[in-house]
Amino acid sequence: MPSLVTATGVLALLADEEVELKVFALQTLNEDIDTVWFEVAPAVTDIEALYEDESFPERKLAALVLSKVYFHLQAYDESMFFALAAGDLFKLDNPGEFEETIISKCVDHYIATKNESHTVLSQNDGDASLPALATAFARGTSKGNPSSHLSPTTPFSQSTLPSKSLLSRASTENTILDPSFEAQKKQHRSSSIALTTDELQTRRAIESVIERLFERCIREEKYQQVVGIAIEAKRLDVVAKVIERADDEFKKNKGKSAQDDAMGPAEQLMDYCLGICMDVVQERSFRDDILQLILGILTSGRSKDPDYFSIAKCIVYLNKNEEACKMIRHLVDTETTEATAVAYQFAFDLYDNGTQEFLGKVISGLPKGEAVPANKDNEQGSTEPENAALLSDVDQSNIKSDDVSEKHAEVYKNIRSILDGTKTIKLNLEFLYRNNHTDISILNKVRDSLESRNSIFHTAVTFCNGFMNQGTTNDKFFRDNLEWLGKAMNWSKFTATAALGVIHLGNLSQSKKLLDPYLPRGAGGISGGSPYSQGGALYAYGLIHANHGAGALDYLRERFTEAEEEVIQHGGALGLGLAGMASGNDEIFNNLRTVLYADSALNGEAVGLSMGLIMLGTGNVKALEDMVAYAHETSHEKSVRGLALGMALIMYGRQEGADVLIDGLLNEPDPTLRYGGIMTVAMAYCGTGSNKAVRKLLHVAVSDVNDDVRRIAVMSLGFILFRKPGSVPRMVELLSESYNPHVRYGSAMALGISCAGTGLDEAIDLLEPMMKDPTDFVRQGALIALSMIMIQQNEAMNPKVASIRKTLKKVVGDRHEDAMTKFGAALALGIIDAGGRNCTIGLQTQTGNLNMAGIVGMAVFTQYWYWFPFTHFLSLAFSPTSIIGLDHDLDILDVKFHCATKPSLFDYPPEQEVKAEEGPALIATAVLSTTAQAKRRAQKKERAQRRESIDIDTASMPATKTAEGDKMDVDEKPKASEEGKDKEDTGTAQSEKETSTPPDAKKKLEKEKPGYELGNMSRVLPGQLKYISLPKGRYWPVKLVRPGPLPTGGPLLLHDMQPDKKKALIEEKLKKVATERAPVAGGNTLGRNRRSNEETLLSRLTGNMPITPDRNTSGAAAAAGVLTALDEDEEGQEEAPLPRDFDYYTDDEGEAD
Repeated sequence: MPSLVTATGVLALLADEEVELKVFALQTLNEDIDTVWFEVAPAVTDIEALYEDESFPERKLAALVLSKVYFHLQAYDESMFFALAAGDLFKLDNPGEFEETIISKCVDHYIATKNESHTVLSQNDGDASLPALATAFARGTSKGNPSSHLSPTTPFSQSTLPSKSLLSRASTENTILDPSFEAQKKQHRSSSIALTTDELQTRRAIESVIERLFERCIREEKYQQVVGIAIEAKRLDVVAKVIERADDEFKKNKGKSAQDDAMGPAEQLMDYCLGICMDVVQERSFRDDILQLILGILTSGRSKDPDYFSIAKCIVYLNKNEEACKMIRHLVDTETTEATAVAYQFAFDLYDNGTQEFLGKVISGLPKGEAVPANKDNEQGSTEPENAALLSDVDQSNIKSDDVSEKHAEVYKNIRSILDGTKTIKLNLEFLYRNNHTDISILNKVRDSLESRNSIFHTAVTFCNGFMNQGTTNDKFFRDNLEWLGKAMNWSKFTATAALGVIHLGNLSQSKKLLDPYLPRGAGGISGGSPYSQGGALYAYGLIHANHGAGALDYLRERFTEAEEEVIQHGGALGLGLAGMASGNDEIFNNLRTVLYADSALNGEAVGLSMGLIMLGTGNVKALEDMVAYAHETSHEKSVRGLALGMALIMYGRQEGADVLIDGLLNEPDPTLRYGGIMTVAMAYCGTGSNKAVRKLLHVAVSDVNDDVRRIAVMSLGFILFRKPGSVPRMVELLSESYNPHVRYGSAMALGISCAGTGLDEAIDLLEPMMKDPTDFVRQGALIALSMIMIQQNEAMNPKVASIRKTLKKVVGDRHEDAMTKFGAALALGIIDAGGRNCTIGLQTQTGNLNMAGIVGMAVFTQYWYWFPFTHFLSLAFSPTSIIGLDHDLDILDVKFHCATKPSLFDYPPEQEVKAEEGPALIATAVLSTTAQAKRRAQKKERAQRRESIDIDTASMPATKTAEGDKMDVDEKPKASEEGKDKEDTGTAQSEKETSTPPDAKKKLEKEKPGYELGNMSRVLPGQLKYISLPKGRYWPVKLVRPGPLPTGGPLLLHDMQPDKKKALIEEKLKKVATERAPVAGGNTLGRNRRSNEETLLSRLTGNMPITPDRNTSGAAAAAGVLTALDEDEEGQEEAPLPRDFDYYTDDEGEAD
């Protein structure tokens, strides 16, 4: 049938009395409505009358025509209503813009109505009592109207506007937040009163369409679309049904498919739900519901081989330690090598993502067996006394612990060593020690370029050294520069001593031996050292035991409570907070609060921060009320700042549960407390990408009257959005050009925090102009942010890294540069080469969960603006990028991995070439013409005399003298030297050519052969993981169900297919290195140490070898010795004056202190 050219004649049939003609007219219009809809639009009322006539047989057809007309008129609500009224005539299967639009509109309304009826489950006990916090802010806001207090935070905020203001009035047409959430009352035109039906019928019709849509998607195996809509509508029952049905369909059709290794649709849906849960869902309570559903399906027994690692994700997030114990017991009881390896990998995943409190509960819920006395011998085995108060609820699980066999007891012992961090830390230390690529020439250049007498420059070198050698246990720079180290005074000495904790981060078993020269001796011991060194040593002790404080908390608490010096209390408080991070220990919290109430400005900042670290993420209302009350009472700004930061840490990850505290702090007139409110937003919503949090931060960033608050508001965007780094440059692009330098600094740091380790070009393009900013601290922030982004980047990954490294070195050596900028450049050089170039900044774990220690470390690091010692906290954010293959005995296997790229793509950056210092070049002496003529005359006379001489012997002598005279001529000497230099230059040029040709040859080979083998315990960058695979053979990763790239790095358990054969292992190098005491310089030396060192030197002079470290031991610490590092470089008579020089510095600093 030809299409209509005009609808005039057909529309006339609608007024005919014959019903058949009306039906024919509607059928004709329905077929060609896309071309004649503009002519049909004026006759809509006639067609509506047909639809309302209950006697008309084709009401559904009239509704379909009306729906299409309204669709072309862009009245989508009316179009959807009539499409629903059309019933089965509305075909979901027809591919067209009309059908797709109506379906999407139905989905939006379906999601909106289901969200309205969804009841949020009750929150945790801690969250239920959070409204009590409102009493702490009674002085700031009135109970009835929180906007009655005119806060300087938001002078033009909505809270101060009248209730009928256009800005505060709810709009259903121009809503920005949820465009699909439109009021149900506005579904039709207001004039179509006869068309209005009961809302229940409309919703039923929408649900009918959605059910038909779901059924079609399931038939076509488009399960993810159904699950996505169901999650948005909060219909978890639909999610469960779809997963079960997909699994049943897959099992029925499994015999038809030949791919046994293919991932089933149910597994894919599980991964899809987990990804949505972590990245999309922003409401914490609903996220818990989804994870609980997934955990229930995974543990229901439907699958013979459940995904234990997805179970670990859910268990950690839901804080279900009983489920973790049950899974571990089940795996151990299976008694196979594969199940044991899976149990170990399961424990590694729990450790990577869990808090101290959670892991302690899991440890206590496992059988003790015979492993208890073995753990007591280990220094780290004392976790039970620390966690005893937290684990009373799982004591029943230990009833059968005495019946464990020897084999199972050994497995449980290994699992406990993994959960308490001992094994992971040991592996990371071995990796960092073996692969240390620290470029000492860069460190020496920073030291030589910055004047050590200036405390800020001395501190900058300390930070650079600490970051470069973080976790490598390589303190050779300190041992080789004792004279430089001795110039540290007061807080520089505190920071330098604490840097030892960064360098030896995780060296738990040797921490006391290492720091013994500095640690305070307590009330009964000798305490003759500087209080700054003692406080720094306690801080270092906490850094070494950060987030693993089971064996250190008692010692730190004793030293903290015994200390009378405020500096020692300061360091002890920081050490306690680090070691007891997220432990929730009330006793330590009370000790800190007692010192806080002494009202000391020096201690207040550290104590307030440590109180937050102890209660990290607990949401403890009683602690918050005490901190808020004291913040209002004290007059010390440093104490208020520490408390504000501590309160933010207590609300870590609480999301909506922190809104009461956030609103109260942001309405405070004190800018320091408002600063804490912004930090609370950053910590509570970190990594969520919450639109609500982003809006609040952007609003404060442009409206607050205090520069500090505006700076931290912009900076906090990095914490919210670090899982979506690509969105941050666009968001802060305009802010980076603000007139306010504090806002520009905040935008630079936001880019560094969110894009750390990505090498994102958009972020670099914004930061490069900021390196030339007229304000010194903006340049400082740009340099630090660039180093965070460029960490572990080489020229193959990002060509700009070479120029940025060159700029950093140039800024450090520029005498005309401002001190703040040079400080930032020194920090940047340490960050970009962190951990011997083997660490990246990881704010989330490799399995996708939030890295609590990393986020907290980065947050406290940003406070270096106020207090330089906080810079050391950044070391908590450095995570090793390693791959460590282990077997079911936790032995390090000698296996090879395959990387499907060129070696240069992910290789270490080249080390800096050290140019030898050349002496001044010799300049040829000018020779006058008269002098040359006189020389020629003298030579003629000598030749004439030789001819006249008869004696041959005497004739030969003048010839020799003449030759010697020619050689000694001033004109000839430079030529000779130049010839020698030319020879040397040609020799070096040839050697350079010889050395330069192999790389070219290698490059050609690389082009021909892109893949290469990678040994175990090697560096593997996060972006490199997708190219890493393990060739099929004896070993296979337990995390891999089917061939493919490795899912994660770090400790990776390998299933041994041939356990009876002999296995090749890698020998651990760190075991052979003897850890020595830290280097002591100046006033840091205690009296008894001075005597022992003098006796060592005297005995060496007399020929008697003292008791010193073995000379054959490897490692920088053993090679350099304790204090004899400078002595071993010289021999013979030069050793005698050194002790007097050393004592001179000691006495001088002792008097200065």
